[in-house]
Amino acid sequence: MAGRKLWRLIARRIFSAVGTLLLVSLAVFGLSLLMGGDAAEAILGQSATPEALAGLRIAMHLDQPAPVRYLSWLGGLLTGNPGESLVTGLPVAEMIGPRLASSMLLAGLTALVSVPVALFLGIAAAVKRGSLLDRIVSLVTIGIVSVPEFLIATLAVMLFAVTLHWLPALSSTRDVDSVWALTRVFAMPVISLACVVIAQMVRMTRAAVIDALDSSYAEAARLKGVSPIRLVLRHALPNAIGAIANAVALSLSVLLGGVIVVEIIFNYPGVARLMVDAVATRDMPLVQTVAMIFSAFYLVLVTSADIVAILSNPRLRHR
Repeated sequence: MAGRKLWRLIARRIFSAVGTLLLVSLAVFGLSLLMGGDAAEAILGQSATPEALAGLRIAMHLDQPAPVRYLSWLGGLLTGNPGESLVTGLPVAEMIGPRLASSMLLAGLTALVSVPVALFLGIAAAVKRGSLLDRIVSLVTIGIVSVPEFLIATLAVMLFAVTLHWLPALSSTRDVDSVWALTRVFAMPVISLACVVIAQMVRMTRAAVIDALDSSYAEAARLKGVSPIRLVLRHALPNAIGAIANAVALSLSVLLGGVIVVEIIFNYPGVARLMVDAVATRDMPLVQTVAMIFSAFYLVLVTSADIVAILSNPRLRHR
C-alpha cells in the first residue's frame, strides 16, 4: 500500500512538471507574438513589396491562426525541429547544439565545485552552531548573497586578469589543449557562478541540518548516549536528505540567471549569450527555444528534488 502511494506521488510530481512546462510554452509563445512584430518584414526589410511579404508569410505559415501555429511549433519542439533562425536561416537546433554543450560544461563544472564545498560548509556550520566557524560562514555567505554575479565577475576580471595577469579576461574553449588550459579558461566563470551558488546552498543546508538536529528523534538519540558524529551521520543527515536535495536544486537554479551574466562578461560561447543576441535581433524562434530549454532545466531540477524528498520519506520508503 505504501509502495503504491509512493509511486503515485512520484507520478503526480512528474505530470505536474509536464503540465507546468506546457503552460510555460503557452506563455513563451504568447509573449513572442507580442514582441516579435512582423517576422516577414524583419527578414525582407521595410523596402520589400507587399506581394513578397505576403508570399513569405504564407511560406512561414504566418497566415495561419495563432493556435494552429502554436501546435505546429510545439510539435516541432517535441520532435527536435523548433524551426529556423530568422536572421541566419539555419536550423535552430544546429545553432543551439554546440552552444548548449558549452553551457552545460560550464554549469557542470560549477556544480562539481559548488555542491561538495557547500554541503561540507553547511553541515559543519550546523554541527558547530554558535561557534566561531558558524559565525564566519554565516557572515561570509550573507555578504556573498548580497552581491550580484556581474559585480563578482567584474571584480574577478579586474583582479586576476587586469592587475595580476594570472587569467585571461575572455573565455574561449577553442584553445583548450590541456588540463591547465582548461583550468585557466574556466577559472573565473566558475568562480563567479560558484560564489553565489555556494552561499545560497550553505545557508539552506545549514538550516535543514539544524532542523534535523533539533527534532525529537535526534533528542532521543542524544538521551541514549549516541556520539555527535553518529548522531549526524545516522540520524540527522538521512532525515534531512529531502531538504538538502531541495537546497541543492534551488541553489543550482541560480545558474540560470547567473550564466547569462557570466557568459556576456567573459564572452563565453554558450546558449545564454546566444539568447541575448537573439533578443537583440528579434530572432523569435531562437528566443523561444532557448527559453523553453531554461524552463525545462529548472523544472527538472525542482522535480528531481521533490522525488528525492519523497523517496527519503521513511513513512513511504518502508512498506
